[in-house]
Amino acid sequence: MMLKRIASILLLSLGVSGAYAQQGNYAIIPKPLSMQPANGRFDLGPQTVLVAQSDAARKNAGLFNEFLWNRYGIRLTVAHDAKGKAIVLEEQNDSTEAYSLTAGIDKITIKGGNIGCFYGLQSLLQLINVQNGSLGVPAVVISDKPEFGYRGVMVDVSRHFFSLDEMKKIVDVMAYFKFNRLHWHLTDDQGWRLEIKKYPKLAQISAWRDSSILGQYGDFKPFVYDSEKHGGYYSQDEARELVKYAADRKITILPEIELPGHSTAVLAAYPQFGCKDTTYQVPGYWGVHYAILCPKEETFKFLEDVLTEVMAIFPSKYIHIGGDEVPKEHWQQSKFAQSVMSKQKLKDEHELQSYFISRIEKFLNKNGRNLVGWDEILEGGLAPNATVMSWRGEKGGIAAARMGHDVIMTPNSHLYIDHYQAKDKQTEPTAIGGFLPLERVYSYHPRPDSLTADQQQHVLGVQANLWTEYIGTNTKLEYMLFPRALALSEIAWSARNRQDYDDFSTRRLPARLQELEQMKYFYRIPEAKITFATNAAGRRTAEITPFVANSQVYYTLDGHKPDQTCNLYNGPVTLAIPGAKAMTLNYIIVTPGGRVSNMFSLPLQETK
Repeated sequence: MMLKRIASILLLSLGVSGAYAQQGNYAIIPKPLSMQPANGRFDLGPQTVLVAQSDAARKNAGLFNEFLWNRYGIRLTVAHDAKGKAIVLEEQNDSTEAYSLTAGIDKITIKGGNIGCFYGLQSLLQLINVQNGSLGVPAVVISDKPEFGYRGVMVDVSRHFFSLDEMKKIVDVMAYFKFNRLHWHLTDDQGWRLEIKKYPKLAQISAWRDSSILGQYGDFKPFVYDSEKHGGYYSQDEARELVKYAADRKITILPEIELPGHSTAVLAAYPQFGCKDTTYQVPGYWGVHYAILCPKEETFKFLEDVLTEVMAIFPSKYIHIGGDEVPKEHWQQSKFAQSVMSKQKLKDEHELQSYFISRIEKFLNKNGRNLVGWDEILEGGLAPNATVMSWRGEKGGIAAARMGHDVIMTPNSHLYIDHYQAKDKQTEPTAIGGFLPLERVYSYHPRPDSLTADQQQHVLGVQANLWTEYIGTNTKLEYMLFPRALALSEIAWSARNRQDYDDFSTRRLPARLQELEQMKYFYRIPEAKITFATNAAGRRTAEITPFVANSQVYYTLDGHKPDQTCNLYNGPVTLAIPGAKAMTLNYIIVTPGGRVSNMFSLPLQETK
């Protein structure tokens, strides 16, 4: 039975990397800094020994074996040395993420520090291919290191809750593509997701809402609700489990506790921390809510208590405090808030927000942590040591870098992967709005040209944000993440002069998308690349290149909807367009696993 399982896995894997390696294409994402193809192939099988001497190296070897088992159904023997064919981890005294990988016919050597060796193993996994029913690695010499030290994805679990197992699945694939930060958005108006022992009502009340709106925000007026209770929270033990799971895979979890805005869920449990004498409920609709925390000493004591428990769970140097979208009406109407402004000699509510953030920063700094916030924390004056996440375009990040503050670039123009993936929104699942195709994500460069070289050094890295107002299932979470997260991994790891969208999308992405499907990850099947030419007979032709390896394309030219009964693409299509009649190329892509893409359309009169 085991041999049968291995055989089926190998057959499924045929062509994932093999065809590309044979063509001299090594389909690694993100693209290494330097890669020199060589002749020959290292045969990989149960007889191969994985040499790892230190405890850290053996842990990396164990994770490699876990990945290898999940993909191909084999595990390698881990030993201190070997005489035959071997994969050797030469761990060096190096705390960086750099590594080298040399694959020959008889030996594969990976050199680097603990983190570098881990990333070298991820590249090795992507090099594995199947030829004639056997696993192998094409000979190659790689020298690699990342462009940015911060390479992140933000997952919002407040609007919709995702289980611990679902989060581990995301961590696994993030590690595979060399991300090193998971920004965990744990609190917002619509739900609080972390157990705080000193304040049990946060789990009992704040973690749950009675229902959520149906459709897009503007679809129904008044809102129509689903009447389904939604919520959940992570116990502190579960959060620690994910922290360790991620750390083993070289990912640091950056927790976010929103303040002073986006706090309706908190006030539903503890209304005394608000500025209004009223009752709050955890809302089931989205948008910016007026409920905010009041700058009382009791509020600061609550936040310090919460952050003390958060810091005990998360060893991250950075703690994210939100700070975005803080409507000031409740402060304007509050005698207490106005008295604080007068006492602290603050000229307006923006400076009150800065005062609020600065107090939290002093507490975090006193405990050896650094504060990170969205770019609104610039308003009213930036806290002295704060790091800014620039989301409203690049303006906030540029301003902070010019002030000498560290910056993480995450502009909504390029990196909000909750946006639609097609111009025709009717063809896509409900999203918050906008249009963010794969190519636009790949086109982003995190260091703004308007900054000087010294100022650019303050750009720590780059992050994509996945807000989940309209993402209620794990399948949809993955659909919105992939393949756009793979484009992000490349712009975060590879230098600007090494980036090439055509190389990424047509030569390396196809293998990785087919592999993701085999690994049971869901993803959006992207539009194919279509290239027009003129054949020897003088007729116009169209070549269709899908971005999923070994997929099939079915098409029509008569305006009708294509399905699997239509023309199967086997090479350039001749476009005989009579006169000026408008013709449309409609096509679908069917993956090796049987998934069918959306219907894609290209009016031919627009493609001269």
